[in-house]
Amino acid sequence: MSTFRLNRFAFKAQTAEEAANHSNYYRSLSWQERLKIAAYLNSIAFNYSENKPPKLDRTKFKAVAR
Repeated sequence: MSTFRLNRFAFKAQTAEEAANHSNYYRSLSWQERLKIAAYLNSIAFNYSENKPPKLDRTKFKAVAR
């Protein structure tokens, strides 16, 4: 198992008020920019290449006509 270390240069010191106010920045972005950020965060969280996401296994779902 590898050891992960916090990169202290990737972050900046903020007050609690500044840190809590990040939603205003994201609201100012277009929906396309927010979608790109979400795709990037998913690629980091689930450990896949950002430019090559895994394929959906369509055998796990089925459509039912109503």
